Amino acid sequence: MNIFDCPCGSSLQYQNCCQPYHLKARTAPTAEALMRSRYSAFVMANAEYLYETTHVTKRKGNSKDAYLKSAKNTKWLKLEIVSAGFDTVEFKAYYLDKSFQTDVLHEKSSFKLENGQWYYVDGVFY
Repeated sequence: MNIFDCPCGSSLQYQNCCQPYHLKARTAPTAEALMRSRYSAFVMANAEYLYETTHVTKRKGNSKDAYLKSAKNTKWLKLEIVSAGFDTVEFKAYYLDKSFQTDVLHEKSSFKLENGQWYYVDGVFY
């Protein structure tokens, strides 16, 4: 049992937040829930989950190996949700850069709901 605060910043324990999505026990019910679970997957280097929750039309440039390399080469610090709509989520993800300075990834992500499953499609960076 994993008893620690979920990396997504929800204030819930991981086991009661993103873990059920990562274990495929449940699917994310909203675009925001998927965004949070994907952030947690990056923190935990769960490349399989990241790949599987990327829309099939966008997987070609996002292999499991690429996700794993990105996740392992980044020290994620926190997630801040700026706004969330039905199929978009604007967020700021804070991390340490190569010189150990805090930096931020600011993105408005687009998601698609297909057959009851949310998928990440793409994002606009600020």
